Amino acid sequence: MIAVFGHLNPDTDAIASALVYARLLTRQGHPAQAYRLGELNFETAYVLKELGLTAPELLPQLAAGSEVALVDHNESAQSAPHLAEYAVTRVVDHHKLGDLTTAAPAYLRFEPVGCTSTLLLKLHREAGLDIEPQDARLMLSAILSDTLHFRSPTTTPDDRQAVEFLSPIAGVDDVAGFALAMFAAKSDLGDTPAETLLKMDYKVFPFGDPEQTWGIGVIETTNPAYVFGRQQELLAAMDQIKAQDGLSGVLLSVVDILNETNRTLVLSATEGKVLREAFGVVAQDGVADLGARISRKKQIVPTLEEYFAPQA
Repeated sequence: MIAVFGHLNPDTDAIASALVYARLLTRQGHPAQAYRLGELNFETAYVLKELGLTAPELLPQLAAGSEVALVDHNESAQSAPHLAEYAVTRVVDHHKLGDLTTAAPAYLRFEPVGCTSTLLLKLHREAGLDIEPQDARLMLSAILSDTLHFRSPTTTPDDRQAVEFLSPIAGVDDVAGFALAMFAAKSDLGDTPAETLLKMDYKVFPFGDPEQTWGIGVIETTNPAYVFGRQQELLAAMDQIKAQDGLSGVLLSVVDILNETNRTLVLSATEGKVLREAFGVVAQDGVADLGARISRKKQIVPTLEEYFAPQA
C-alpha cells in the first residue's frame, strides 16, 4: 500500500491532492491510502464537511522502506520526520525542486502551475479516466484556494482552464460564490490560539551558505483587522517558536485576500533588517507593508533566497 501525503501544516491543496492522488493510483492498479501530516485549517475542514468527507488519518510511523508518494511538496523540512527511511516512488508538485533524493528512479511530475490539483487533473485526462464528482470538487476547491481565485501571481492559464473544466463536474455553477464561501470559512478564526494561527500555513525554509533556517507563515483572510487585533499574541508565539526550533528568523504575512495586499509581522531587529535590505520596506510598529507581494512561493521566498545567496 502506497502512503500518499502532502506537507506539514497542510492546506486545502495538500489534503485534496493526497485524497485525489491516492484514489487515482488505486484506480490504476496501485493500492494507495491518503494521510495528513498535521491538523486541518478552517478552510479545508469546511471543504471536507461540505463533501461529507472525514479527514485523512495522521501518518503513522511506517516501516523502513515503505513506499510513499509526496504531493504538494518535495523538501524534507516540510515533510514527514522519517522521510529518509521511506522509499519515495512518486512526487506530484508545483514547487521548486528542493533537497529530495531517492534510492531508485521515481515518477516525478513537476510543473510551474498554481496548484498541485491542476496537475492531478492532467494526470486523470492523460490516463483517459473520468473525473468523479467528489474528486472534481476537491480539486476545484484546492485550485481556488491556492490561486486565491486567480488573484495570486502563481495563477496560470492551466489553472483557469482546470477550474472551467472541473466546475460543472463538481456541480458548482457559481464559482465566485463558492470561492468566497471558502475564504469566509478560512477567515472565521474565532478564539483560535495564536500558536495555531501562526502554524496554519507555515513552512520552514533553509537559506544561504552557511545555512540558516527561517519560518514563514501566512494568514490569508478577508478580515485582516481581526488578525492585527491579536498582533502582540502572534508576536509572542513567533518569538516562542523561533527559540524552540532554533530558527534564524520568523515572519508572518497577513494577506488581505480581497484587496490583494500583504502586511507582515516583524518580530525583531533581525527580521526588520532582512525585510529592509531584501524588499526595501521599513517596519513600523512591528509591521512591514509588502504591498501586493501576496505569494510566499513566488514573491517572498525567491527574494529571500537571492538575498541570502553567497556573494561571488
